[in-house]
Amino acid sequence: MADAIVSVFLEKLLNTLAEEGLYVTKFREQFEKLQTELQLMQCFLKDADRLKRKNDTINKVLAVLRELIYEAEDILADCQLQSRDDALFSNGCLTCISPPVLHFKHQNGKRIKEIIGEIAQIKQNIQSLLGGALLFQPNAINGKDQMPRWSSQVYDHTMVVGLEADTKKIKDWLFEAAREGKQEILAIGVVGMGGLGKTTIAQKVFNENEIDDHFDRRIWVSVSQTFTEEQIMRSMLRNLADASVGDDANELLKKINQYLLGKRYLIVMDDVWGEDVAWWGRISQGLPKGNGSCVIITTRNERVSRKMGVKETRIHRPKFLNKDYSWLLFQKIAFAASEGQCIFPDLEDVGKEIVDKCEGLPLVIKAVGGMMLCKASYYHEWRRIADHFRDELAENDDSVMASLQLSYDELPPYLKSCFLSFSLYPEDCVITKQQVVHWWIGEGFVPLRSGRSSTDAGEDCFSGLINRCLIEVVDKTYNGTILTCKMHDMVRELVIKIAKDDAFSVTNQTNCRHSGITNNMDRKQLTANPKLRGLVSTTKSGEVNKIESSTAKKLSEFRYLRVLDVSKSIFELPISSLLFHIGSLHHLTYLSLSNTHPLIELPASLEKLTNLQILDLSNCQNLRTLPHNLITLSKLKVLDVSNCGSLECLPKGLGRLSNLEVLLGFRPARSSHGCRIGELRNLTRLRILGLHLTHADEVEENEVNAMANLRDLENLSISCFDSHGSDLTSKLDKLYPPQQLYELSLKFYPGKMSPAWLNPIALPLLKYLSISSGNLANVNQNFWGYNNIVWKIQGLKLESLSDLELEWPMLQEAMQSLRIVNVSWCPELVSFPIDDVGFRGGVWIKG
Repeated sequence: MADAIVSVFLEKLLNTLAEEGLYVTKFREQFEKLQTELQLMQCFLKDADRLKRKNDTINKVLAVLRELIYEAEDILADCQLQSRDDALFSNGCLTCISPPVLHFKHQNGKRIKEIIGEIAQIKQNIQSLLGGALLFQPNAINGKDQMPRWSSQVYDHTMVVGLEADTKKIKDWLFEAAREGKQEILAIGVVGMGGLGKTTIAQKVFNENEIDDHFDRRIWVSVSQTFTEEQIMRSMLRNLADASVGDDANELLKKINQYLLGKRYLIVMDDVWGEDVAWWGRISQGLPKGNGSCVIITTRNERVSRKMGVKETRIHRPKFLNKDYSWLLFQKIAFAASEGQCIFPDLEDVGKEIVDKCEGLPLVIKAVGGMMLCKASYYHEWRRIADHFRDELAENDDSVMASLQLSYDELPPYLKSCFLSFSLYPEDCVITKQQVVHWWIGEGFVPLRSGRSSTDAGEDCFSGLINRCLIEVVDKTYNGTILTCKMHDMVRELVIKIAKDDAFSVTNQTNCRHSGITNNMDRKQLTANPKLRGLVSTTKSGEVNKIESSTAKKLSEFRYLRVLDVSKSIFELPISSLLFHIGSLHHLTYLSLSNTHPLIELPASLEKLTNLQILDLSNCQNLRTLPHNLITLSKLKVLDVSNCGSLECLPKGLGRLSNLEVLLGFRPARSSHGCRIGELRNLTRLRILGLHLTHADEVEENEVNAMANLRDLENLSISCFDSHGSDLTSKLDKLYPPQQLYELSLKFYPGKMSPAWLNPIALPLLKYLSISSGNLANVNQNFWGYNNIVWKIQGLKLESLSDLELEWPMLQEAMQSLRIVNVSWCPELVSFPIDDVGFRGGVWIKG
């Protein structure tokens, strides 16, 4: 990971030198020498992860280099801070000769020189260890890493190959259970080694429409290696839309029984490890029997399935993919840009050679295919990968781990840091994309190139890991935007090992740089670690952290903390008092207090966080006000106050935050004492905006054009939940979005007729439209376009619109580019190619 640490540091150094702060300028010569030494080493560092596995001395040398880089980065951050303070409080030349400043200059100048000397010595040592074979080529390094070859999803991540017989066999068993009408729960086992596709087969069956129709209730439980019986039952209840906070184990089982009584249900217990399955005996005893109910158990251990009641005749053992299916799966991923076909004759033979080494394991084929998707389509590059794969297999006869290690080695440096962040999360944890992307931006893992926004660049990094099959998609929106992800347990095994070796995150040491906040964390060990840069809530869905006051107060003492995410946490005392000294975290760039309690107001010292870029306060229902000094946080790029029910408005002057790219939950003030909607005109860098409008006086006549010139705005969401008065509709009719809008969401729209601006002339670039809840019954005549001007919309979602009348043929005529339509709870729609549009509905996908 040394290449990743160096890459991140050089990115920050180049940006800092460009800013020319006072103390950075004073140390410019030393920093530029340091920059040169590190750039010289980057050629070697590209292969450092491979070399250190073969040479323990190189491993130790790189560990020393890692610590030196971290220290240099801290000095750089201190120089930036000192420059800022001097700019704010300077009193002529007196500041420059004050004792504290002189001490700062002397100590840091001396230490930078020492670090440069130590790094130069490390370079010499590496050359000696490699017998002089290492050639440093400074001209080949420009300090800039290329962004991902593919910056969005380029293939269907739900795609499966060669599993038709597997799924049919299991479905036949499920339907047979209903026909036989047995009074017991049918147990089916899917058994096989890791990476063989057991979970994929179970998911394929679980998600099929005929299975959804056949069973009244479906429950999916991911059983980790470390679990409790209570956690299993709470997970089952969450599948049944019941949070069950505070219930004991007996009450939980009774609730499950009540939900399932008289129903035909399917339960999937995915990835069961331990042979002690007494927990399942107790749970299954409390479940209602009969009606053809079934449980599917996926496990690597056949004895586990038998102990959970699976008979030999109902055990399915997936086979390895044959050569044809293996090549087909590889092509669909590696050649996704050419619709899953190898169009490069010189790559076919070497491609098949790579696939043969995957031994028919779907996980390996997907990982290697994702890696090759991101490589140039040149024979010599593919030959190099094939040779490295052969070498990895020679050292590690486990083809799964060899392929995953190769995938990691081939990651660009910036993606290695992003990848290692997943080491903090517990097994089977569903992780929100927003949290990890914000973390990466906060720590500077995301390289910024060609004026791209940091949020765009962060999304690119996420797509880079998704396309390489190193993380798996869990939830998506109707238009394919990924919301949550998870990591396969074998990939997680690798990422934890690497993170431990590189002191990225270690659960039992005090020298790591990142730590997760969970209920079972070692609080003494946490507070004893002075090197922390990132502290992130890693609690699973539906669970909360309970943070003691003594621990909360310590959070403000981590001097070099860049990322602090305490979301989904309950504190013993008001957060404003517990984090009273949070202003001392001068280097903090990302702060999340999302879904915390009790949060009524923010700490007064928040104004001192001048480096803050991301502030997430979403889902804080008791938050009543934001401090006026929030508008002084000039570096803020993301502000999320969505679902803060008690927050009436944002502070006046918010328009001064000219770097904002994302603003969610914006409720305009009804008077001049808060932020009016007109201030949006100054936020010219906004890309994503979430508006919450409830009263007509939130928009004055001279403010209806507030969004019209936001030329970077791509995604707009307008919610009128709990709106009052009919005048709001007329104001919304005049509130024109910018023409270049890409995605629009209307929620709880109060009018019967769609707004006049919802037409293909006013929004010529709109690709995705979602309308949900509200009173909408008809669309404006302009909606249909005229003079051959039609919508370019590709994705449409209509939900819970009980009065909306639309005919499918007219819609198709107006939206000729439609590729996907998602409809539910819209009973008045006519001739739509979706069953049951007035109830649960479904999805139409263009063939």
